[in-house]
Amino acid sequence: MGEVHILIPAAGASRRMRGADKLLERVGDVPALRHSVDIAAASEAGTVWVTLQPGAEARRAALAESPARIVEVPDWAEGMAASLRAGAQAAAAAGASGLLVILPDMPEIEAGDIRRVAEAHQRDHHAVWRGAAKDGTPGHPVLLPQRLFADMARLSGDQGARAVLAGGDVRLLPLPGRRAITDLDTPEEWAAWRARQP
Repeated sequence: MGEVHILIPAAGASRRMRGADKLLERVGDVPALRHSVDIAAASEAGTVWVTLQPGAEARRAALAESPARIVEVPDWAEGMAASLRAGAQAAAAAGASGLLVILPDMPEIEAGDIRRVAEAHQRDHHAVWRGAAKDGTPGHPVLLPQRLFADMARLSGDQGARAVLAGGDVRLLPLPGRRAITDLDTPEEWAAWRARQP
């Protein structure tokens, strides 16, 4: 059985940011996208892939000298499914045992959370493993096993992997607090999140 691959889907347009790019918002000293790559790499859970639209020079610059492998997504405008398809195809071609998806606009996810999900996959390669809030609300990261790669390759639109998860054996892994569901899409959400930081 191959290793886990980590997918950070970053080919979207940040439409709700009204002209700004949420993936370039600062998390500590680095852009959010680079922060996600850094924690993914620090988890040592597997190879890190980032999907990008053609061009995307600022996002590419944020990844300079990072360990991420870039997958270009020409049909990025379709929505999240285009990134998931590209990630699943790359993972399948590499013989990965699972694809662990981390959203780059979720700045509270930590390397240990990623490691915990990957370790659960090592115990059971068949199940879908999904991070959840302390109260059990499903969130991220999400690890999809190899058996679902073909289904992921058929996804379409901007609905993410909901259709694939609906028929899967999904097991929740509660993470501390709300970090599995803290997803920042607007300037106001980013500002409010920063105001809560120590």
